[in-house]
Amino acid sequence: MAERPEVHTDAGAMARATFDATGGEIRLALPLGLGKPVTFVNALVRAAVEDPSLTLKIFTALSLQRPEPSSDLEARFLNPAMDRFFGAAPSLAYVDLIKDKGLPDNIEVSEFFFQAGSWLGNDYAQRQYISANYTHARDVLVDQNPNVLAQLMPRQGDRFSMSCNTDISADLFACRAAGEMDFIAVAEINDALPFMDGPAALDAGEVAMVLDPPEQIDLFSVLRRPVGDAQHAIALHVSRLVPDGGTLQIGIGAIGDAVANALIARDRAALHALWRDAPLPLQGVEEEPFRTGLYAVTEMLVGGLVALFEADILRREVDGAVIHAGFFVDARDMYERLRALPPDRRAKIRMMPVSYTNALYGDEEAKRAARQDARFVNGAMQVSLLGDAMSDAAKPGQVVSGVGGQFNFFEQAFALKDAHAVLTLPATRQSGGDLTSNIVWQLPVTTVPRHMRDIVVTEYGAAFLRGLPDEEVIKRLICIADSRFQPDLVEKARKAGKLDPAWTIPDAHRRNAPDTIADWLAPHRDGLLLDYPLGTDFTETEKLLVKALSRLREAAHSKPALLSLVWSGLTASPHPQEGAAMERMGYGARPQLAEPLQARALRGALRQLG
Repeated sequence: MAERPEVHTDAGAMARATFDATGGEIRLALPLGLGKPVTFVNALVRAAVEDPSLTLKIFTALSLQRPEPSSDLEARFLNPAMDRFFGAAPSLAYVDLIKDKGLPDNIEVSEFFFQAGSWLGNDYAQRQYISANYTHARDVLVDQNPNVLAQLMPRQGDRFSMSCNTDISADLFACRAAGEMDFIAVAEINDALPFMDGPAALDAGEVAMVLDPPEQIDLFSVLRRPVGDAQHAIALHVSRLVPDGGTLQIGIGAIGDAVANALIARDRAALHALWRDAPLPLQGVEEEPFRTGLYAVTEMLVGGLVALFEADILRREVDGAVIHAGFFVDARDMYERLRALPPDRRAKIRMMPVSYTNALYGDEEAKRAARQDARFVNGAMQVSLLGDAMSDAAKPGQVVSGVGGQFNFFEQAFALKDAHAVLTLPATRQSGGDLTSNIVWQLPVTTVPRHMRDIVVTEYGAAFLRGLPDEEVIKRLICIADSRFQPDLVEKARKAGKLDPAWTIPDAHRRNAPDTIADWLAPHRDGLLLDYPLGTDFTETEKLLVKALSRLREAAHSKPALLSLVWSGLTASPHPQEGAAMERMGYGARPQLAEPLQARALRGALRQLG
């Protein structure tokens, strides 16, 4: 290991030097998500494309991609603001090659976790997917004997930081220090990443090569989606399950944002009226503000946890930290907020390997003592009436995302005293014009098996399932399903001999409908329950367009609904922001006789919102 790293400013020259150092065969370990050194990786890929005698094998996960608009309207909304929404970093060259079916034989790419939905229908990516729990991905990688580890890192003096990706990298550096591995460590400098100290920090001698490019890449930014009634209702149920002084893990996305928002509101004693007015039975007894505060241990540091940290709800310390996390990727404002923290305050957020966050192995006694009253809150796509969950793949076997760490946190929930794994999901989904239930009789794919069923939460309530007979599990899940699908679920369970023919759905659970939730939450939507509780990169005009486009998308599969929008576009009073919204989409501010039908329908959607 060199005492001082070899510094390059030209990515192509450093790529050639790396191939020379490995005899023309690179087995490359790349971090999950944000920490990929895009400039360097793309130079390696270009070199391998140009020279078939070189070999490049890449093992990674979560190769971040900008969305590809699926319609003219989506393109009109996304394309003018792509850099603002998602950052201006160049795309990953190997991703482009896989998409275009142009990956040469001397380049191989395997991932153990996908950006949700990004590789559906791509044969190469689906065939090369490696299914592994997050804690086992390290061992899978070690077995592939990587000879290069490359990562995006900030620099502070003579030190580097793994920053957003200690997840597997920290363990690999530890293995190398113990003489169990040997690889070249490569850093691409990026000063936009916050310098996370502690276990994330590296001395200069641990890095062999550094790319200090003339222009650093922009960080990928995740676009926060609006939080709807269903997500806010789910969060209100979850907020009653988190005991003061306990341990918390939540995921990314609208439900995670909503859970953080609800916990902050609970701490301010602002939810009692909402709970009092609930039209559905409430479970959980935790209603009081946080006196002791919470501790977070999570594979992913998300904006919701940072918001809880800033609200001083995460304040129970474990080894000097209130958050232990394995990686992060979120909206750009989260990176900025982390960078702006004073070093002593930032040190309260400690980046760790997932072998620490996702498992009890190693210093188990201390971990058990720290992770008291844990609540691990994660999302699922569907749950069966027998309590197993589908979270990573869908029929007919296509991988949507991956197992990641979800199963790890279920294992912890069952191993720890007074801990629970909380699975959240909206009761229904709309796809291709069809409304379907997310609570079903059976699943095509299982991520979490039924023998690990614990707590399931929809907008209609929380179902406690652990240790209960199948019939009681079925009853409780039917009670939190959408009422439009309850009769069919009852019939299927009875037909299978799993439900007493005399059982009927309790009256309190017969009004599980979107209107019931909307009426409950409506008085609070402009105050406590905002569309974007953690902020957004959308302008006010774009916020309006998101709602209008959602309405148009729902109507697209119904001719009467679509005609209703067109008719509104012709006859209804204009929305106050209609002109600005239509111009943002590249249309005229005022209606034109020759206006395209989709523009007229969009105008109608805006007018219906007004």
